[in-house]
Amino acid sequence: MKETKIKFLDYLRVVRNASEHTLRNYKLDLQAFEAYSREIALDKIDKKTIRGYLSELNLKQIKKRTILRRLSSLRSFFKYLMKEQILPFNPMEEIESPKADKTIPKSLSYDQVERLFEQPDITTYLGFRDRCIMELFYSSGLRISELIGLNRSDFDAVNFTLRVRGKGKKERVIPITKNAAVWVTDYLNHPERENKGEDHQPQVDAQAVFLNKWGTRLTVRSVDRGFKNYLLRSGLALKITPHTIRHTIATHWLEKGMDLKTIQTLLGHSSLVTTTIYTQVSPKLKKEVYEKAHPSAQEKNGKAISRILS
Repeated sequence: MKETKIKFLDYLRVVRNASEHTLRNYKLDLQAFEAYSREIALDKIDKKTIRGYLSELNLKQIKKRTILRRLSSLRSFFKYLMKEQILPFNPMEEIESPKADKTIPKSLSYDQVERLFEQPDITTYLGFRDRCIMELFYSSGLRISELIGLNRSDFDAVNFTLRVRGKGKKERVIPITKNAAVWVTDYLNHPERENKGEDHQPQVDAQAVFLNKWGTRLTVRSVDRGFKNYLLRSGLALKITPHTIRHTIATHWLEKGMDLKTIQTLLGHSSLVTTTIYTQVSPKLKKEVYEKAHPSAQEKNGKAISRILS
């Protein structure tokens, strides 16, 4: 199975133009199944094998969301093997996926946003970078993979826009607030960016917007780790991740009157159904919210609301 797995991942990369994040998930999912079925020849894997694997995942109390993802990866893998005529049958054809639990995304209040944003020490170079990341997340609703993939050429400081590569490497251009644009500009021009500091190396990757302490492109893991650190400092009794900020700005956009179709475009959702989940997040939302335009700058109320508008 190892050799066919490598060919499949190459197919996803070259033909399907899959992102590194997607490829990593497929690789992990296939490795997990490979560990379970290592004593079974590839052409001997059948529905009984798959059901045994499902049973093991349930016994290990693997989260349903993870099980669904692993099944999806296997479906794509065996479909590819059929297409390439490596296998004469698809063992996944009679396998039903368990129903996914409907989860409502968590959202922060304006006060909680302020409390989290106060944690980075912006007098330091890395602290300034982390605050810039938070401001950009809240301004744009970017996915973490989209944020770390930003290049200098993607940022238009004059028109306040970003060119973003989303899922499936689909590109979209999104507006950001003047406030966020100022943070990004100041970070890119930070006097310590090209100099060695006590806690960081000078810039190595001249294209990337966000750099780690070694001067190369920031990783998903680094951003996640930073958020966990600031969450502990804030004392907020919530599990806050970069994706929480994405959920938060989407909810706040709705609360201030932005229509769902616009939010769908900004977030890069392929389906409006995905976007409608935010209507269940806030008790403040009413029917007329869909018919209102985005609030004007004159309606600013507090720092967090100002970030949405300015």
